[in-house]
Amino acid sequence: MKIFISADMEGISGVATNKQLGVNGEYQRFRKQMTYDVNAAIEGAFNGGAAEVVVADGHGNMSNILIEELDPRARLVSGNNRVMCQLEGLDESFDGIMFVGHHGREGGSERTVISHTLAGICVSEMKINGKVVGETEMNSYVAGDFGVPAIFVSGDDAYVTEVKETLPYVEAAIVKKAIDRFAAELLHPEKAREIIREKAEAAVRGIQKMKTVKMVGPVTFELTFKAPNQAHMTTTLPTVELITPTQIRFTCDNMVAAYKHMWACVIIGMSATAGVLGHVNA
Repeated sequence: MKIFISADMEGISGVATNKQLGVNGEYQRFRKQMTYDVNAAIEGAFNGGAAEVVVADGHGNMSNILIEELDPRARLVSGNNRVMCQLEGLDESFDGIMFVGHHGREGGSERTVISHTLAGICVSEMKINGKVVGETEMNSYVAGDFGVPAIFVSGDDAYVTEVKETLPYVEAAIVKKAIDRFAAELLHPEKAREIIREKAEAAVRGIQKMKTVKMVGPVTFELTFKAPNQAHMTTTLPTVELITPTQIRFTCDNMVAAYKHMWACVIIGMSATAGVLGHVNA
């Protein structure tokens, strides 16, 4: 059995504020916590019967997990030039996907810790075929196109409630109770990892009961950006329609193609925040 893990950082045990994740804050401390939470999921997956585990580091520059401290049975996808973003390496050969340390969407629960949607600097809302989604739901639809079910999530309680509206069957490890976007009641990391191991093992053992979620094509994305310049510059892609000064829309034949298209738009939007050529000398 082959398991894919998409790992983020905001939902990791011990994290309550984005200041802890900044390079001038406690980043080095919490990248270790991220590595250890991922290790707990890896251990649980192997205990449940997995024969192979691939981890995709999916936070920030996507090179946070410490390879020298990662469970040696797993392989790591690291680095930030990726066509498939948080899902780089996923294909039809996998039997299930886990989301470790993920978080709620921007505009979802008022409590979800460090809520945002993919790129907090520019995206305020994302819809797929009219349905508002966060990162976990969107990534699960992509996995569904490959025939891979989402089987496990870990993060705060408000995030889990949000995700289970789309993924009611997933095993969920709640590692903290959300109080506010920048506050949480935290479990001790050792206790949190015990829960992650148990739920990850249960997810793999019960994988036959899991169901894939599939968004049947054609697939239409609507992205709302935080500033008109971000949305406007995505129209350099001729497939993108500007609906309002901050909202765009495009349609692709299937979910995987639409995901890549979305990622291209987000890359453009991020680049356009301060001007796409603002760093280039004349």
